[in-house]
Amino acid sequence: MSRWTKSLPLVRMSTGARPQVPDTDSGASAPGHRTGLRAADLARRLHREKAKRAEDQPPVTRLQRRVAELKQFSQLLQKVHPNVLAKSLHRGLLFQNQDFIAINKPFGVPVEDGPGTTNSIKSVLPVLAKMMDGLTAGSQLHLCHGLDKETTGVLLLARNEETAEHIRTLFQTHQVERKFWAVTVGAPVPAEGVVDIPVVERHVAGPQPHFKMSLSPVFRVSDSGEGLTRVRGQRQAARAVTRYRVLDNGQGCSLVELQPVTVVKHQLRVHMAYGLSCPILGDHKYAHWNKLAPQKLPEGILKKLGLEQNKVRHLPLHLHARQLTLPQFKGHGDITVSCFLPKFFTSTVKRLQITFPEKPQEL
Repeated sequence: MSRWTKSLPLVRMSTGARPQVPDTDSGASAPGHRTGLRAADLARRLHREKAKRAEDQPPVTRLQRRVAELKQFSQLLQKVHPNVLAKSLHRGLLFQNQDFIAINKPFGVPVEDGPGTTNSIKSVLPVLAKMMDGLTAGSQLHLCHGLDKETTGVLLLARNEETAEHIRTLFQTHQVERKFWAVTVGAPVPAEGVVDIPVVERHVAGPQPHFKMSLSPVFRVSDSGEGLTRVRGQRQAARAVTRYRVLDNGQGCSLVELQPVTVVKHQLRVHMAYGLSCPILGDHKYAHWNKLAPQKLPEGILKKLGLEQNKVRHLPLHLHARQLTLPQFKGHGDITVSCFLPKFFTSTVKRLQITFPEKPQEL
């Protein structure tokens, strides 16, 4: 026997019998034996717990799965490295020339930095510019206008500050034609028209104090009930004008085309919710005036969407910047940029049995 063999401890086993191994699952152990959790035992236990949770959970509908995926996607874009967000924006390129580019703004990503935001469109512009023109080009990109965090669609970025200022002037002088598509709860009456009601920001008191935009009308119904009486408007109110037309209706909702003539914060959302009493689907900010709470939907709409009311909070805002036209841009004629619809938008429209005026393309 070699010296290596001699150094090994000798284990004696009787014939026909196997060594007793303590049952780690049951917690029993031989007297004087120190118990320990083996990796295989832990894996089996975790597998059983996961299977048990899956059995206890109710079945998930396709729409609920898509809403969850969308929520997760927007959260990921907020947390990912700026290069990853810039790459996503680069893939969503809609138009480019020597003066500006147009990208598809994704859902849930703010245009500018703000409290609690990790990533924004503005913060990744230097990275996006390098992806567009190369590391040594020294190019820059500048914001020309804004979109709400929850709004998707066409967003313009200028290649230099001079072009950015020119485009901003076109917006301020109401020369840019923009078309938004929205799914609304209810049908506007009349089916086509103009909402011309000033908008002002107000403080809402209560358990959740907050600020939101509201209507500031300059006319009210006279005491006699006949005709209108002009009232003194608020000094801080901004003129807000929105053209709209219903494209189709279905299952208690409508597909509406909106054209903002003016540029006021949350103008479209306020005009639809408070001016026409047809809030945009998924607009939880303007679902209630005196509180912040998920939108309350009729039972028929919930059934068509395959949602329960306690899951509505995950429903995204169905407002999409569909098309933008710059008039006679630098002597080159009108430039029109269109943007595909998000998948969650087209899926909702199909579930509500609403017909598109044209065959939409999805992202």
